[in-house]
Amino acid sequence: GSVVASYPYDDSPTHKPTGVYSKSADDEVFKYLAKAYASHHPIMRTGKPNCPGEEGETFQDGITNGAQWYDVEGGMQDYNYVWANCFEITLELSCCKYPPTSELQQEWENNRESLLAFIEKV
Repeated sequence: GSVVASYPYDDSPTHKPTGVYSKSADDEVFKYLAKAYASHHPIMRTGKPNCPGEEGETFQDGITNGAQWYDVEGGMQDYNYVWANCFEITLELSCCKYPPTSELQQEWENNRESLLAFIEKV
């Protein structure tokens, strides 16, 4: 896991494992929606999730193009965008895929304003 808003494309023509910006026709819209979420999240907006084992990983403005972060062939957000004209971003909300129950209230607090801002944009 991480704390970042990722947007299409997740796949790139070269399929390099990382570092290839794979721009969609609606790139600016996707960046706008991802920033709407990230800018209201207290950790995501810093661009420094500080996840164990990935302490040096950073994301400008708390967002990333999926393929630039890491290439995913056949991902759902790309499929939905290409085949269903559905604009979808992926939200990585925690360094831990399954946070303990004791942390869920804090996760809600971290994400509440982001969710509301995102819903307003949609």
